[in-house]
Amino acid sequence: MTETDLSARCGAFIIRARTTRFPGDARYGLVATKKTFRHAVDRNRAKRVLRVWIRGNESWLDDGRDYVFIARPSILAWQHTDGMVAMKKALRYLRKQKIDGVPQQ
Repeated sequence: MTETDLSARCGAFIIRARTTRFPGDARYGLVATKKTFRHAVDRNRAKRVLRVWIRGNESWLDDGRDYVFIARPSILAWQHTDGMVAMKKALRYLRKQKIDGVPQQ
């Protein structure tokens, strides 16, 4: 990811987005680092929670972008509905942003 990439933050995660090199299919990656989550169980749970929240908001993913979702430690304490709302809000924010001066749809 470069400094021209878009980002959205909330208490449970950070989203980075950039224009894809393979248009027509939104791709995403999940990050839960060992530094942030010491135990593998917590890293796996953080990624599982992110996947659930992403699947619930897939309609907000832009096909022309690649996404990286970075889990923060507080994600393990968030409720399902709060996370879904936060994910929708962050993806809506990113959808309105411009990449390389071109407004996205």
